[in-house]
Amino acid sequence: MNIGGQSRFQINAKWPCREAVLDINKTAFHPRGNIMERLQKIGQVKPVHSSQVTSSPIGLGFEKLDRGVFDPAKAYDKVAALGVKWIRIQSGWARTEKSKGQYEFGWLDEIVDNLLRRGLQPWICICYGNGIYNERAAEVFGAVGCPPIQSDEEKLAWHNYTKALTTHFRKRVQWYEVWNEPDGIWCWKHGTSGTEYGEMFKATAAAIKAGDPDAKVIGGSICLRGLAWLNDVLATGAAAEMDALTYHAYTPDESDCFNRVHAIRALCHAYNPEMEIIQGETGCQSRSDGAGALAGGAWTPVRQAKFMARHMMADLFDQVKFASYFSCMDMIEALNGTVKDKSSYLDYGYFGVLGAEFDADGVSSGEYTLKPSYRTLQTIAAIFREEFTLAELPVDFLSGKTSRRLLRNDDDGKTIVHGGFRKPNGAGAFVYWKSTELLTTSYESTVSLEFAALPGPVRLIDLLDGSIYALPPNMIEDNGQGHCNLLNLPLRDYPLILMFGDFVE
Repeated sequence: MNIGGQSRFQINAKWPCREAVLDINKTAFHPRGNIMERLQKIGQVKPVHSSQVTSSPIGLGFEKLDRGVFDPAKAYDKVAALGVKWIRIQSGWARTEKSKGQYEFGWLDEIVDNLLRRGLQPWICICYGNGIYNERAAEVFGAVGCPPIQSDEEKLAWHNYTKALTTHFRKRVQWYEVWNEPDGIWCWKHGTSGTEYGEMFKATAAAIKAGDPDAKVIGGSICLRGLAWLNDVLATGAAAEMDALTYHAYTPDESDCFNRVHAIRALCHAYNPEMEIIQGETGCQSRSDGAGALAGGAWTPVRQAKFMARHMMADLFDQVKFASYFSCMDMIEALNGTVKDKSSYLDYGYFGVLGAEFDADGVSSGEYTLKPSYRTLQTIAAIFREEFTLAELPVDFLSGKTSRRLLRNDDDGKTIVHGGFRKPNGAGAFVYWKSTELLTTSYESTVSLEFAALPGPVRLIDLLDGSIYALPPNMIEDNGQGHCNLLNLPLRDYPLILMFGDFVE
């Protein structure tokens, strides 16, 4: 599957293939008995702190602090060390307005300012309900899924709160998302309706703009597949007020997202051609006994890292404005709890790139340890930042090549997901992986490629851990005139990157 676009950059037709050839006597083979062992590890992708990143499409979720489920002070530095840029937080109406008309933004100021100081850009999902205006919301833990549409008093209070929020954070926060997963019954508990959400969105967008005329308004936050609900939303006229739409992608097969995103974008652009598309949540567990999306799957820390790498690359192939991985922290899900029954919301999720223990109230405690997915996200953030574009590269798969590693022929490329990127310096990155089932197998194979007119030297990057490898001479056929074959390259069930020239440090 080739996902690509037009390159804007001129390329150098003279690729010095021999720059990549190693002295075979100096090749230190990888100690693992797998298809990577013939390569020479020459370095690691260098982590980049978020304060060093000017622009990036890579983000991370910092949700549920409206319910106080983890200590952000212990997470700020670890998150900034990832090098991501966009951080999704939730506004917490019930935590902010505890007495009618009185707003306590101090807890949210601390979060926003700590993120900004570290070079991170927060964007705010405005949610959920408030028990002082709605009896049902008072019974639900965090007032999750209780939209403020049941009475005129509640609608006016929501308008005033939203206006106060965006006024307060003007110049610090630009992007605001209206509600979370309103197409899911857990977040619209009285019964979902696209028309109802569309009307609520328009009223909320007006309040956002009343507080900050320069604010950008995000709609959707859709979690379910299908176009009917979204079409009902857009048909209300809400599209005219949407600067962007977010979708959530909880599926073990990232290739499911390609057609879905294309359809969402086409529908949105039919109503508003200027609307951006954002991937607002995707993630999976790092163990099999967690609650929440994709619960019960045979997840492991390594499978979580593979899921992340595959989904984040798919998001870049889909050219979203930015993509947010859920989430920074292992924490309780807390979507269907009731205030008087603690056991109803002690439903532990293990989606974090940071692992945690839990205290008696379900608050994430301990040291917040790094999972393998942390390094994977750190690698992705370091590579895909600043200026780069999706691009078609002069790279093709070779069929019929014998692979001594497999005692058969290479994979022929027909079922391999792949795409290319360019940087202004002409460097290229060719990303490829086998989209096998993550929960049933660990896939290793080989593949051969030919390329022409790309800068050198060529290196291979393992996206899971950031290792950079050079290729031994018996894997490179220099055909002259900048045309080369690369033989029996590793193929895995997660993205590997062929780097042509200086795409990354």
